[in-house]
Amino acid sequence: MYISWIIPAYNEEQRISKTLRAVSAYLRSKSFPGGYEIIVVDSTSRDRTAAIVATLGQEIPNVRLMTVENRGKGWAVKQGMLAATGDIRLFADADNSVSPEQADRFLPHLCTMSVSAPCADIVIGSIEVRGASVQEHAQQYRRLLGKLAKYVIRIVSGLWEIRDSQRGFKFFTRRAAETIFPRQTLIGWGFDFEVLLIGKRHEFSIRELPVVWINPPDSKVKLSAYATTLGELLRVRWNDVTGKYR
Repeated sequence: MYISWIIPAYNEEQRISKTLRAVSAYLRSKSFPGGYEIIVVDSTSRDRTAAIVATLGQEIPNVRLMTVENRGKGWAVKQGMLAATGDIRLFADADNSVSPEQADRFLPHLCTMSVSAPCADIVIGSIEVRGASVQEHAQQYRRLLGKLAKYVIRIVSGLWEIRDSQRGFKFFTRRAAETIFPRQTLIGWGFDFEVLLIGKRHEFSIRELPVVWINPPDSKVKLSAYATTLGELLRVRWNDVTGKYR
C-alpha cells in the first residue's frame, strides 16, 4: 500500500461527504503504485457521520470506516495510524482546511524508495513559514490566542525549531509512524506536539512546508481547550525530562 489517508471525525455529517469525495478524487487521479486507502476514524458520533461514510464506502473505492471510543482527536488519529498499512501515512482534518491536492508538494519530500534526494521522515503543514496563506474566518480573539499558543508550545515542548505544530495535515513514513504512535500518550488536542517531539527524540527528520489554510468560522476548538492543552504541554515536558520518549 502506497498511502493511507486518515480522517478523524466526530459529528461531521454536514461536511464528511464533500470531504471524502474531494480526497477520493485526488487519490484516484494520481495512480499511486501500490494503491491507497482512506480511513475515517469516527469517534462514536452522535449524528449520521458513520452512516454517511458507510454508504459512501459502497460508492467510493478504498474507503474504510473505523469506529472508536470518543476519547479525543489524538486517540482517533492514533488508532487510525496503527491500523493503517500505507508506506506513507497522513492525517488531515475532516473539514479539508487544507485541500487534498496540496499533498502534491509534500509527497516528494518523504523518504520512500522512489525518493533519492535529501528527504524527511515527517513532513508537516504550516501557516508560519514562507509561502503559506490563511483564509481567515475565525474571530479575532481566536487568532490572537492561536498565535500566543504557538510560542508557548515552542518554548515549553522542546520544539522551538517548529513554527507551527498544530496543523491537521501531517505526513509520516511507515517507519516513523510505527515508532511514534505506539508511544503516543496524549489523546486530546495536544497530541500534535507530542508525536513531533517523539519523532525528534528518535532522530527522525522533520520538514515544515507551507499550506493554504482555510480557517472555518465554526471551529470545534473551544476556549477550554487552550487550558487543557497547557496541561498536556506540561505533561509532555515532564515525559521528555524523565526520558519516557527515548
